[in-house]
Amino acid sequence: MKTPYVIGVDFGTDSVRALVVNALTGEVAGTCVHEYPRWKQGLYCDASRSQFRQHPLDYVEGLEASIKGALEPVPAGVKAGVVGISIDTTGSTPVAVDASGTPLALLPEFAENPNGMFILWKDHTANAEAEEINALAGRWDTDYTKYVGGIYSSEWFWAKILHTLRVDAAVREKAFSWVEHCDWISAVLTGNTDPLAMKRSRCAAGHKAMWHEEFQGLPSEEFLTTLDPLLTGLRGRLFRDSYTADEAMGTLSAEWAGRLGLPAGVTIGVGAFDCHMGAVGAQITPYTFVRVMGTSTCDMLIAPREEIGHLLIRGICGQVDGSILPGMLGMEAGQSAFGDVYAWFQRMIEAPVRELLGEEAARRLAEKLIPTLSEKAAQLPVTEEDPVAVDWFNGRRTPDANHTLKGAVTGLNLGSDAVRFFKALVEATAFGSKAIVERFLSENVPIRKVIAIGGVAKKSPFVMQTLADVLNMPIQIATSEQACALGAAMCAAVAAGVHPSMEAAQAAMGSGFETTYQPRPEVVPVYARLYQQYLKLGRFLEALPVRTTDLQAV
Repeated sequence: MKTPYVIGVDFGTDSVRALVVNALTGEVAGTCVHEYPRWKQGLYCDASRSQFRQHPLDYVEGLEASIKGALEPVPAGVKAGVVGISIDTTGSTPVAVDASGTPLALLPEFAENPNGMFILWKDHTANAEAEEINALAGRWDTDYTKYVGGIYSSEWFWAKILHTLRVDAAVREKAFSWVEHCDWISAVLTGNTDPLAMKRSRCAAGHKAMWHEEFQGLPSEEFLTTLDPLLTGLRGRLFRDSYTADEAMGTLSAEWAGRLGLPAGVTIGVGAFDCHMGAVGAQITPYTFVRVMGTSTCDMLIAPREEIGHLLIRGICGQVDGSILPGMLGMEAGQSAFGDVYAWFQRMIEAPVRELLGEEAARRLAEKLIPTLSEKAAQLPVTEEDPVAVDWFNGRRTPDANHTLKGAVTGLNLGSDAVRFFKALVEATAFGSKAIVERFLSENVPIRKVIAIGGVAKKSPFVMQTLADVLNMPIQIATSEQACALGAAMCAAVAAGVHPSMEAAQAAMGSGFETTYQPRPEVVPVYARLYQQYLKLGRFLEALPVRTTDLQAV
């Protein structure tokens, strides 16, 4: 009997990576990362308006390039042994599609229209629509937000759809339905992108679209049309049911089998979001807090339904049955900016260097800046007189979503330098993480262990040590460089029938942990007091009047 292999494909914010994995042992046979060329050029985005769009061609080209690249060095026997492929993506990242399930930007008349493209998770152009959804949900007889923390976010499905329908008549006329990235790209591999037939992800539907069995699926037609008549009929062109990531969406189409050089009959699993499959790859267990740490953070927890299913946890990104592991309640939280905060600081310093000294000087600076700042910041003492920052540079995801909020730094003086400023930003992101942990604990959801995955977790010892100190908890770092893709591979192994359950796949294919950051007792109490200053500064910022430009449809 030949050894079964599976492929996990992880669509991140900047790139897509594919992992070819031995489904019995978890050993990696091949891997490839492909950067999105249009995204890299900054096309279709306007950070000043919080508009972030990605062209579907970046996804389709990246899908083929990453899988073929990962398969290129492996023996023919490995390719012949591939039995399953599963995909994770960012989210909520929806797109308008026609009746065949084709994203509008793949049609000639919409090829350069950002509103016909995928609306990336961190796009906040729908702040006003999110406010309207929350206001209506608050007075409706059924609170459709109760399973998503009680607050609907502009980062999510319905707000983005409504905003786009309002501002673009051409999209409004052509859009038949809307599809999440993780659903569409998985359906592409099967050759059937019919939006009425494709299996929709439980993960995406429950956490971002207010889907729940209690509601017989999505929010009612009456609720949606009361929100805006532009939504009339859309519910019937979406979906009723949702599916967990251990299930099969279909099999690889003949076209894609030929393009990828894979055998016919390969199982394509139901998709999910990157962080949820990342939690699977990180070997999440009940009451383990898994932090997927990159440009933003996504924080995952699971627990048995019978233990906490009666709770409604305020201010998080949802509690969904089976969104991470089938049979477990999956909970999500996170920060809208984590690594993005450090990247913003780097860009601010780079810009005048590029203008005055040229591109090569700016490139050399970029290579060394954050590592050097981290090394020097790690040598500074932690005192109660240190500057304190708030991490809401891209709004606040949790606890209590509010994307009109802004970041701030206080306590600066003429002795403040770039190292101290950077240290304050790192501490701010750690304080934002602590606020999430504190919310779960206050809602009677225990956290027994912390695991971190992602680029920041693997590459930034200063950040991770600061986080351990602020949380006052040990943090384990997963060994796998690509835990999200590995989690997708585990899901593929279950969907293809290699393993009977996600837990069995985790046990067989998990990579374990490479290191643990322990909190330093001497700085823990200082950080506890600085955290109180963070909370105080945050309350001040929340009390400031919201500017019209933060809410208006742009």
